[in-house]
Amino acid sequence: MKNKQLITLALVVLFYLLEFKALAQKKELNKTKKGTIVGASTGAVIGGMIGNRKKNTALGAILGATIGGAAGAVIGNKMDKKAEKLEEQLGTTAKVERVGEGIRVTFDSKLLFDFAKADLKAENKEALRKFAQTIAESNDTDLMIIGHTDNVGSDTYNQSLSNKRAVTVKSFLNSLGVSSSRLRSSGKGESEPLKNNDSEMQRAQNRRVEIAIYANNTMKNEAKSEI
Repeated sequence: MKNKQLITLALVVLFYLLEFKALAQKKELNKTKKGTIVGASTGAVIGGMIGNRKKNTALGAILGATIGGAAGAVIGNKMDKKAEKLEEQLGTTAKVERVGEGIRVTFDSKLLFDFAKADLKAENKEALRKFAQTIAESNDTDLMIIGHTDNVGSDTYNQSLSNKRAVTVKSFLNSLGVSSSRLRSSGKGESEPLKNNDSEMQRAQNRRVEIAIYANNTMKNEAKSEI
């Protein structure tokens, strides 16, 4: 089974590279930009497979919006630039990762919320304000906001808390100018841990809010028009 997956991955990556070659010939991209697009294209394939295997909601949202091909390569290039700007804006307050044709931003729940609370800390709202400022500059992406907890407490309690926190972040971003039509939220409780919950350090990593950023129809149509 593992060999079959590797062969499939190799074939799909080859397809992306052939699509890229056609795009590069048509657009006569410079060397730097070509390298960026190759990375984004292959990243879409590998990122998608990781999303399937780990059953992570944020990665799944990005995978679900993937279109691939030359247009997907253009989207990847656009996301590279957005991710760079988010990293500059957020600094150490959040982890910004490029995944496939999208971006995953992870906030430590402790940064945003007090223990067992779903109200944003007043002193730490600035991080989300900076995030919203960058996101609101263009309407070409949609966002999935996902709340996560550790395994302390009942499943029902953790599910409720994670959902409330995701809704709180969604509402706050909306109040800062990000259209509600671009925002979705979901609470996953303790069902998608990053670590095993065997120590406080591991549990702390599981308590988080993830935001998946992926292309909507506006960006997809623009990408298709550029190839």
